[in-house]
Amino acid sequence: MADAVLTGSARPEDAHRPPPAPVTLRQALPVWIRVAALSFGGPAGQIAVMHRILVEERRWVSESRFLHALNFCTLLPGPEAQQLATYIGWLMHGIRGGLVAGGLFVLPGLVAIMGLSWVYALYGKAGLVAGLFFGLKAAVLAIVTQAILRIGRRALKGPAMVALAAASFVGIFLLDIPFPLIVLAAGVIGYLGGRAGAQPFTTAGVHGASVADDGGPYLIGEEEHPQERASRGRALGVAGIWAALWLAPVFATVALLGPDDVFSLIAVFFSKMAMVTFGGAYAVLSYVAQQAVEHYGWLRPGEMLDGLGMAETTPGPLIMVTQFVGFLAAYRAPGALPPLLAGTLGGLLTTWVTFAPCFLWIFAGAPFIERLRGNRALAGALSAVTAAVVGVILNLAVWFALHTIFAELRPFTAGPIRIDLPVPASLDPWAFALTAAALVATFALRLGMLPTLAACSCAGILLHWAGWA
Repeated sequence: MADAVLTGSARPEDAHRPPPAPVTLRQALPVWIRVAALSFGGPAGQIAVMHRILVEERRWVSESRFLHALNFCTLLPGPEAQQLATYIGWLMHGIRGGLVAGGLFVLPGLVAIMGLSWVYALYGKAGLVAGLFFGLKAAVLAIVTQAILRIGRRALKGPAMVALAAASFVGIFLLDIPFPLIVLAAGVIGYLGGRAGAQPFTTAGVHGASVADDGGPYLIGEEEHPQERASRGRALGVAGIWAALWLAPVFATVALLGPDDVFSLIAVFFSKMAMVTFGGAYAVLSYVAQQAVEHYGWLRPGEMLDGLGMAETTPGPLIMVTQFVGFLAAYRAPGALPPLLAGTLGGLLTTWVTFAPCFLWIFAGAPFIERLRGNRALAGALSAVTAAVVGVILNLAVWFALHTIFAELRPFTAGPIRIDLPVPASLDPWAFALTAAALVATFALRLGMLPTLAACSCAGILLHWAGWA
């Protein structure tokens, strides 16, 4: 399937294959564990992993159903990749499936960040860990590049979608336009185009795409309906339950410890963040960094970058860096608790109030979004949003590449243009060489994600041990 997907068309024999056999939640569990274990590379790489496993390999959901879910998750506050896993899990097995898929997606990052936070608190920047991060960054950059090509080939159907992606990239990379405004503008354009019946907005990701076009048949194709149908009463009940689960620890913490306790501050701050985290992880993290460093004084600027490095090079959503922030905040103000215990509880509290709302948005909203799949105006809006997101992902890839390969960037302003340009003299030759090797391994040699990650990790450790990185 890989060659067929990369060329944008399915092989002729794909249309004659039988659909996959029905899958129980127990049978799906190992696959969701695999998705979680391979969720490196930020949202771009994680979405690419899910697409490869769930659409190409397993054929659990069709191309258009996958993109429809992705479009919806892109509009929500919070990490879209984790919400996408929750959505597809819900689509297959209801709320239990969503809990399994979305919960497992967070678990590897939670464990990894917690372990690295302990190491960081006890030993600082351990040489082995620093070398591991150095190597993983090169591999992650290759994974994100591959994701851009994969998603772009599916979402950019025609010049109009390409133009939307290009405008999105220019807007966020050169003009520093907020991501929510870009999404809103793209959605309005797509909605109006779909409502008017304009061809570019009525053929991309619309209900009824043919099986032959997207490599089916699939377990959940175009006509299958989710187990749970949309209703106002059900939505209010689900929203009430999840709002209580999300906010009960917040109110209990404030009531028991007082509003000025570090745990109360963590609970309230990250709960507010969960409701306004539009704009992608990097946009969110700039706000978190400003508040955590300048307002609360929980950690220093360099420590925030170290936490971001942990999140970028471990499985799970990039927003998991907030767990590191919560850990250090409580570790440094433990009260009567042992510092490591306080840090652990602070990190877990941060993770809970960050991700509990994600389940609320999906379980309450997904049934309505599924019911509107045949609405061409909505399909046009969501398809336009996906095209805009391709430009945003490209922006993240460029941002990541510049910070991986160059040690120093300088701000440049010319009229409305605001951009950080690399200082050529700060080029890291070993980072550049390792990144080039990762790209060759991914695209020319097709070694796969795990061998590339393992090879780059070993190379990074060796380079750091030799004193070259």
